[in-house]
Amino acid sequence: MSTKSLSINSASGVDSTQVQEQVVKSFSSSSSNLNNVEVDEVEEFDLSLYALKGFNGNPAVYVGTYGKYASGSLRGVWLDLTTFADYDEFLAVCRYLHRDEADPEFMAQDYTDFPEMFYTEGFMSEREFDVIQEFAELDNDEREAFEVYVAAFGSSRDDVSIFDNFREAYCGKWSSEEEYAEQLVEDCCMLEGAPEFLKSYFNYAAFARDLFIDDYYFDSGYCFRRL
Repeated sequence: MSTKSLSINSASGVDSTQVQEQVVKSFSSSSSNLNNVEVDEVEEFDLSLYALKGFNGNPAVYVGTYGKYASGSLRGVWLDLTTFADYDEFLAVCRYLHRDEADPEFMAQDYTDFPEMFYTEGFMSEREFDVIQEFAELDNDEREAFEVYVAAFGSSRDDVSIFDNFREAYCGKWSSEEEYAEQLVEDCCMLEGAPEFLKSYFNYAAFARDLFIDDYYFDSGYCFRRL
């Protein structure tokens, strides 16, 4: 799984979960009226509900600000993107997180557990957020297959329809092209009615070769129909 690694992560030998909890507590208890930002101007949230709890496979971003970064601070929090109802809630939590700035310019300083093509330091759009949440719904095998599919067939970073195309094209994981071809022959009853002695003469290798010239794609064990 693609993961970007900056100096945000905890130092070697330090429990990253404990570090994250300490940072969340620090943010939660910090003054909410610095830089003349009034308390009632920012909706309040319990950051512990949104903070990433260990690197558990959930897509997440480390949210700081360009203002803090320019002043030499990487202060921020890992936010678990699966915990938000929608993009508006995500932005509201980010504003609460950096409520010590009057007009924070959010900066995604690091990311984990989603493809690099969906990451942008300059912060994500609503469509990009939706794409990442859709990616989070895939299981581990599907995530790996999805990355193979995108590498082969391409996609724009905010194309939500890519998941429908992926699901339609994905034919599962197989040990070889020939194994998939054998299963296809069986599923489609291609040899149904043929005498048993003739079935043994069917050339599965040649059939697989023809299938994957134009109609199918195979890489890293994953098979896809060409749509």
